[in-house]
Amino acid sequence: MKFVPTGIPEVLVVEPRVLGDERGYFMEIWRDDLFRTAGIDAVFVQDNQSSSGRGVLRGLHYQIVRPQGKLVRVIAGRVFDVAVDLRRSSPTCGRWTGVELSDSNRRQLWVPPGFGHGFYVLSGSAEFVYKCSDSYAPEHERVIRWDDPDLGIAWPLVPGVETVLSDKDRAGVPFAAAELYP
Repeated sequence: MKFVPTGIPEVLVVEPRVLGDERGYFMEIWRDDLFRTAGIDAVFVQDNQSSSGRGVLRGLHYQIVRPQGKLVRVIAGRVFDVAVDLRRSSPTCGRWTGVELSDSNRRQLWVPPGFGHGFYVLSGSAEFVYKCSDSYAPEHERVIRWDDPDLGIAWPLVPGVETVLSDKDRAGVPFAAAELYP
């Protein structure tokens, strides 16, 4: 596995080694010792999967109590995946990093606890899977507006395709009003 830094040191792109032949391919997506060596000391307690159509934007989500680290990947389709640093004490607080994840590039993104997370579907549909370091706690979930100008996320919106949001995501708060981590 290769661990590639992003513009925010704690957020890493994980590129698995893919072994393939005429039968198909094999790859490790999680291996504790390699992740620990790369500085990711996570214990995962929950796995999730979502299916979304083109133009669906999910996020920016986080839990203010019981923050979740997420190891995210796409098993079908393509998404633009974003992590936003929400740690008030961090020199990168309010900065974001984004990467395309797809079934063909097989990349994963490590989004540590203390970050907001969201993604936008670029392909006709996408199957998105992720491991979480803490359980979902809806009473602690918070949402920041995906299009907040203070964050300035450069979402690669598909021309002519309506951006599809849930009611929860439409009601997200501006970054300036968001609860942040210490």
